[in-house]
Amino acid sequence: MVFRAEAVDWKLSTYVDYMRNNADESPLYLFDRAFVSKMGLKVGPPEEEPEATYWPPPCFGEDFFSVLGNDRPDRQWLIIGPERSGSTFHKDPNATSAWNAVVRGSKYWIMFPSSSKLPPPPGVFVSDDQSEVTSPLSIAEWLLGFHAEARRTPGCIEGICGEGEILHVPSGWWHLVVNLEPSIAITQNFTPRAHLTATLDFLSNKADQVSGFRKDVHNPYERFVENMRKTHPELLQQALDELKKKSDGRKRKWDELVHGRAAQEDAGDSSEAGGFSFGFGDDGSDVEVP
Repeated sequence: MVFRAEAVDWKLSTYVDYMRNNADESPLYLFDRAFVSKMGLKVGPPEEEPEATYWPPPCFGEDFFSVLGNDRPDRQWLIIGPERSGSTFHKDPNATSAWNAVVRGSKYWIMFPSSSKLPPPPGVFVSDDQSEVTSPLSIAEWLLGFHAEARRTPGCIEGICGEGEILHVPSGWWHLVVNLEPSIAITQNFTPRAHLTATLDFLSNKADQVSGFRKDVHNPYERFVENMRKTHPELLQQALDELKKKSDGRKRKWDELVHGRAAQEDAGDSSEAGGFSFGFGDDGSDVEVP
């Protein structure tokens, strides 16, 4: 049986040999999205699937991506890795939340909440549209260079999850994970009620960053809205209303910035008062006006 470890397909026995004998600073991480079908596993609530191998913890509530049926994006992963392997800082795809259950071993997590008022974690740089993330190449490099600063940063949450424990990653949270010993885990992404608007926003306004859908699923946003309208019309309307308020707020803020700049420039043209500097944040793009 073959599993995917990053960009390489391995027989499980070959990967286990690699785990036991590697001395890599950043060991390859087995992260397979098709393990359920490959292993012939049954997944679902025990009342619906009596022979289920595992089921999503009911405390996380309904997963609204389930309305897409077989058209939903990838959501289930088997994760296996040796000591030192893991994932550098990232947010989960399509503004989904996730749970991560440790089956064997232990994992160190460091996380930062989603907030437009907070910068990315120390050592992490994000493009304006958040489509590109730049950070140290290895987890070890980040830990050596930025870990101490990160632990002093407002909002930082860290901890260790051991065998039998489950961690919740809310939508939009930055997180880095490293295996403290050889570990096995199962993780699943989902769209809960609390973050339905975030998922709609992502699918609608960041279509170029949407991932995990089959190629024949065109316009995931429209497909999701159509299916939600059939199954949860009132909840969908509430989420769309919230999304419109959010969009209107962005537009209003942009108009205030643009009109404010125009007013300042007009004032500068009609006065011999001292110059001023204007820019969107401390990004070196300030424009000096005489």
